[in-house]
Amino acid sequence: MAESKNLWGGRFKGKSDAEFADFNNSFRVDRRLFEADVAASIAYCQALESAGVLSAEEGSQIRSALNTILENGRTNEDYFDNDSSEDVHSFVEARLIEMTGDLGRRLHTGRSRNDQVATDFRLWLRSAIDAFNTTLREAQTSLLDFAEAQRDVVIPGYTHLQRAQPVLLAHWCLAYFEMLARDRERLAEVRRRVNIMPLGSAALAGTSYPIDREALATSLGFEGVSRNSLDAVSDRDFCVEFLSACSLVMIHLSRLAEDIIVYTTNEFGFFELGDAIATGSSLMPQKKNPDSMELVRGKAGRVFGDLLALLATLKGLPLAYNKDMQEDKEAVFDAYDTVSSSLKVAATVMRNITVNKDRTLVASSGGYMNATELADYLVRKGVPFRDAHEIVGKVVMRAIELGKELEQLNINELREYSSLIEDDVYDALSLERTLGSKSQIGGTAREVVKAALLKARKSSL
Repeated sequence: MAESKNLWGGRFKGKSDAEFADFNNSFRVDRRLFEADVAASIAYCQALESAGVLSAEEGSQIRSALNTILENGRTNEDYFDNDSSEDVHSFVEARLIEMTGDLGRRLHTGRSRNDQVATDFRLWLRSAIDAFNTTLREAQTSLLDFAEAQRDVVIPGYTHLQRAQPVLLAHWCLAYFEMLARDRERLAEVRRRVNIMPLGSAALAGTSYPIDREALATSLGFEGVSRNSLDAVSDRDFCVEFLSACSLVMIHLSRLAEDIIVYTTNEFGFFELGDAIATGSSLMPQKKNPDSMELVRGKAGRVFGDLLALLATLKGLPLAYNKDMQEDKEAVFDAYDTVSSSLKVAATVMRNITVNKDRTLVASSGGYMNATELADYLVRKGVPFRDAHEIVGKVVMRAIELGKELEQLNINELREYSSLIEDDVYDALSLERTLGSKSQIGGTAREVVKAALLKARKSSL
């Protein structure tokens, strides 16, 4: 393959320092934009033809060559190897000139690498968000599958990592389902702002040729065109928004990972990870480590770093384009890869968890998690909640002294604290009544969770 020539060499007599040239070149990173660059170039060729800059024959010849380049890039694994191109745009143009001669040099008429890369990046990111939507939906599906398989299982719910109130395991799954649903909504909103076309802004001042930008945008699937050329070539807030959305995905996955890691400890013993998604210790033969989830939890910080790196890069840049912005792609590509793999691993983990139902039932039935039920029982008898809360606190202290659960106290022991307590209190303190009383929308009552699972399944399609 012939050596690619810089797109800007006419002003210079000497050669670039080799070390600087390597530092300056971005092809090893932005070659990922190859298909987007070719697609945008094909559409731009048609726009030049419609503007009378190219004849129909010239346009057809260029588009044919670009389609060949695209096919070579898709099918030939060695196509990009050993190429000295500065960036993906130089690579595509060099291949075009090899095939069409001087005609290929005319394609860049009226455009700059500044609006070209901004357009390529938006095209790539639009597809990436679409792929993310699918990956997020698959992760949600794994949560729903797990929830439905464990529909009858009860686990302790926690606040401050202290046992609080019992909840259905399916309810726990639905909490993470909702988090990922909001992530999908956020990414859809980001996509709407990504899907604006900068092409036609040229370097910074706009194009001098009668390009029909709106028709060009339509041909590339954009919903609109940028309204200011300075902003169009220097804007990367769509990347920041994407990285912010990625960071929130990783926060949610990290919290899921933390729960699973805790629940698989011997101290909790609620879950056991399958061999497919756990590892062992090089020293201690008995160990089964939740490395899959620990890595997901750890990679969250990496994605946060991508966001902070881009924010720091952009914060002091004057208008319009500056080479600092070349750093945007590494951050975005890394975040996309990391979040994609983390979502896939999380989904695999959910399909490889065994639940210790006896352990979760015992844990859900003790620790005075029905104390609030006793307070609510007193409220239904006419006691103000604050007074009921005080009374139950004293009952709990007494139960602790006696080494009993609340429902193990006899009626006389309970009536020492309120004469309103009657034999029906034991039904109110039962695990099933505790769950069943949370029967409003969003609660953990069995019928409510069943309905929520059905709705979630429909909404995730």
